[in-house]
Amino acid sequence: MAHVPQVKIPATYIRGGTSKGVFFNLTDLPELCQVAGEARDNMLLRVIGSPDPYGKQTDGMGGATSSTSKTVILAKSEQQDHDVDYLFGQVAIDKAFVDWSGNCGNLTAAVGSFAIYSGLVDSSRIPENGVCTVRIWQKNIQKTIIAQVPITNGEVQETGDFELDGVTFPAAEVPVEFIAPVDPSEAMFPTGNVVDTLDVPGIGQLTATMITAGIPTIFLNAQEIGYQGIELQDDINNSDEKLAFFETIRAHGAVAMGLIDNIEEAINRQHTPKVAFVAPAGSYSASSGKAIDESDIDLNVRALSMGKLHHAMMGTAAVAIGTAAAIPGTTVNLAAGGGERESVIFGHPSGTLKVGAKANVQSGNWVVEKAIMSRSARILMEGLVRIPGDSF
Repeated sequence: MAHVPQVKIPATYIRGGTSKGVFFNLTDLPELCQVAGEARDNMLLRVIGSPDPYGKQTDGMGGATSSTSKTVILAKSEQQDHDVDYLFGQVAIDKAFVDWSGNCGNLTAAVGSFAIYSGLVDSSRIPENGVCTVRIWQKNIQKTIIAQVPITNGEVQETGDFELDGVTFPAAEVPVEFIAPVDPSEAMFPTGNVVDTLDVPGIGQLTATMITAGIPTIFLNAQEIGYQGIELQDDINNSDEKLAFFETIRAHGAVAMGLIDNIEEAINRQHTPKVAFVAPAGSYSASSGKAIDESDIDLNVRALSMGKLHHAMMGTAAVAIGTAAAIPGTTVNLAAGGGERESVIFGHPSGTLKVGAKANVQSGNWVVEKAIMSRSARILMEGLVRIPGDSF
């Protein structure tokens, strides 16, 4: 039996924030994969190494975690006053599934630099030295994001002394602004309430804030579900029972938010919504051994991504945290001490993160102007990724 040879596809492997992903320029993809559909999904699955029943993604570029099983496709923007269109695909590890329902905030920090490297940003907009403002259209969620990419001698400056908890080495700081993460015409709180009682069969009634800013997220009170809010990955990820507990909550929350019609549909929408739990500031030792003192933070937050407790914090979930913290009465705001605030520093399994948001009431509805945080990004490898020619 004859086997087809491998094909070569230009690709770049980049760390953005606390995530890693394989980046593609749309025009470099095989023709069949330049449009959304089965061929594109199959190509990305094979590149990453999914589905893998062993859960290791050994035969692909994935790193066997939700943070490292990611793909990005960029193109010259079709939107006025934007430089680049950014499409994110979250690849399932053990299933033949690519979730296009949300953004990756961490990899957003790498979009600007890759767009510059790829010639997707007009050269007239790139200073010889200074900062290049890259205007990004996030196609998954139809939102604008602004990345401030440092430039030295006409090239992207990737090295620096900015430290990001969850990333081992320092790099150049990339401030990222999520502009109007919830459109004024949309419901930031799908239920109409800043806090709800979520009835979960088999678990009970839970206090929850369900918000769509950044990424649809369900925020629970840690104490109410038997946690302190200072847990690390092994405290949860080593227990199938605990993971099933959170997935059950996530599925019922997704129905309450109107994202799905019934809980059975949750299995095909793994990327969104996220489920997280919050607690007042408390001291703990981060996964690196770094001591986090309660005086250094406003609150603790732990979030699950693709069915597992995240090792740090998803960038889009950080947007949701910052937005919810700015709105009095939410579970996040109350955990941070309540009242009005434009920024919070929260503790996560790898350390701390500061996120800011500006929110106000317009016509009786909460509206967020923008959320801001700093990340970093670094190209790890560039060249050609190879997959069997019959993969797609």
